[in-house]
Amino acid sequence: MKDLVTIIGRPNVGKSTLFNRLTETRDAITDSTAGTTRDRKYGQAEWGGRTFTVIDTGGYATGTDDVFEGVIREQVEISMEEAGLILFLVDGQTGITDLDQGIAQMVRRSGKPVMLVVNKVDTGRLEYTTAEFYGLGIGENLYGISANNGYGTGDLLDALIALLPVKEEPPELGLPRLAVVGRPNVGKSTLINTLLGEERNIVTDIAGTTRDSVHTRFNAFGFDFEIVDTAGMRKRKNVEDSLEFYSMVRTIKAIDQSDVCLLLLDATQGMEKQDQHIFWHVLDSYRGVVVVVNKWDLVEKNERTMNAYRAELEEKMAPFSDVPVVFTSNLTKQRVFKSLEAALHVYHQRKLKVSTSQLNELVLPIVKDQPPPIYKGKSVSIKYITQLPSQVPTFAFYCNLPQYIKEPYKRFVENRMRELYDFSGVPIRLFFRKK
Repeated sequence: MKDLVTIIGRPNVGKSTLFNRLTETRDAITDSTAGTTRDRKYGQAEWGGRTFTVIDTGGYATGTDDVFEGVIREQVEISMEEAGLILFLVDGQTGITDLDQGIAQMVRRSGKPVMLVVNKVDTGRLEYTTAEFYGLGIGENLYGISANNGYGTGDLLDALIALLPVKEEPPELGLPRLAVVGRPNVGKSTLINTLLGEERNIVTDIAGTTRDSVHTRFNAFGFDFEIVDTAGMRKRKNVEDSLEFYSMVRTIKAIDQSDVCLLLLDATQGMEKQDQHIFWHVLDSYRGVVVVVNKWDLVEKNERTMNAYRAELEEKMAPFSDVPVVFTSNLTKQRVFKSLEAALHVYHQRKLKVSTSQLNELVLPIVKDQPPPIYKGKSVSIKYITQLPSQVPTFAFYCNLPQYIKEPYKRFVENRMRELYDFSGVPIRLFFRKK
């Protein structure tokens, strides 16, 4: 997986602001104080039909009083090693500094594709400030932008998409790829060892034993797929060293490479905030998902426990609660293979193709009977529906005023489609376009 873009630069050049701009979020804290970003941030960005992962790194510095300086430098270097493309951000108002020169040397040594981005160019009249940065020797093309107001970011993204390496095909073409993900110590490696019937992956009670993503071919009992054991994803503030950060980046890449993710939960702890964070990262990557509640043998149960537990999970996963939930125990091997069956079912439904005639026969009457609310005195009329070619189920609704269709109505349409078709565990995309 090479659709991973890392933003690097010295402190206070606007890396976190650019991260927020690219991911269309406010996940990264921005402040005028140098060194605000210490925890690594990663998120999904989409442009021109291409989705990629963006990493926001801490400011690369030397000789400061910051006790985190060394760790931040190491993690910046790791993110460069893993990335398919580097965005080297500099400050157009300050000009070239010694730190910029040092980072430029490091970037040239990496041999990776790089884009030199001059930030704080708020208008076209300030484009002249970018000229001096050719002196860094980072290629012939540089991009003047304002991460704060968005000036120039469209051109930057057009060029970025063109430079992203073509996706590498998985080693086994056509073979389903399942990734086992979750917090540390929920039983990911034990699950895979249970399936394989051997101690293929190291298992201990120490959280964080698995450091790298381990790929294994499983071909038995009528199953044939590749399963990936990943490192546990801690809260970012708890990522203590560079090796752990490296593991987390590898896990993110494993998710982005997979077809379906099995999200393991500890039954004794339920779905915690970090589990929810992983869950939404999987959905934002448009991967299929199955929630596997492990260690079910440790829970005191009655005939209502499972339904109550499932209802609580659906509440925490809302509004996307159409997800298969399997209760398992690695120790007793209870329902372990059922979790695989659920994952492979999601894999096949993720590839479901619905004919245009069927969509217009079944779905179109629904949206005609319950059209979008009148907005600004105007009615929206949906005339035609078709499925677009994509790796995930993607549907286009052609109408007269697509700009007046809001999120609540999109969720209504998605829910009606889920009632008609089995998209459990499968993120679907709906686009409303001008007819």
